[in-house]
Amino acid sequence: MGEKAKHPLLCWRWPWDATPQPENPNTCGTLEMPWLFKSLQSLGWLARTRLFNLAAVYHGDPSVKARPQAFKLPVASKLSHEDQGEAEQRALASALAGGKEATVIEFYSPRCRLCNSLLDLVLEVEARNSEWVSFVLVDAENEKWLPELLHYDIKYVPCFVLLDKHGRALAKTGTPISRMHVVAGLFHLLKLKHPAKHGSMDSSFARELGKMP
Repeated sequence: MGEKAKHPLLCWRWPWDATPQPENPNTCGTLEMPWLFKSLQSLGWLARTRLFNLAAVYHGDPSVKARPQAFKLPVASKLSHEDQGEAEQRALASALAGGKEATVIEFYSPRCRLCNSLLDLVLEVEARNSEWVSFVLVDAENEKWLPELLHYDIKYVPCFVLLDKHGRALAKTGTPISRMHVVAGLFHLLKLKHPAKHGSMDSSFARELGKMP
């Protein structure tokens, strides 16, 4: 009897990798950013100084005085759908311009209970590792993110996409079959870019996963 198919924690293949390229040593293929990310990076200096960073509100930036448990995914945001999307885009621009080792985009839905249940964990992970990683929330139901949804083949939420400091995609979490599966995927996703000098990340996942191999 064949072994039961396992659900991968991480996804390494992308829509633009349809044709195998053996000469390419990178398992993610050609990691060019979509047009939106390129345009956002060119506005990075503006985002850092003048634009509102939505990630600071939703993901507990130290400059924002608020308790993590008070945060909720924006089910009934005061912003319009269009303004919400633009604010998220500015948050991503700010994160990419920050020069950190990695940025994690979390594709979510305001109606997703699992997404909401993960928020405290994400807040804790970012707070413990703020020197090298930023998290940005992206509403997958907002049409402003359609280019990214297609580019990264986002077909489910929550989905975490790991970008390096140049904004290039490295990997994303697999299909969320359970909360533990998503948390384990996020853990391994961050380990891909986790600098050895930072040792606080593992403890953020201890309550969820126990001792990791």
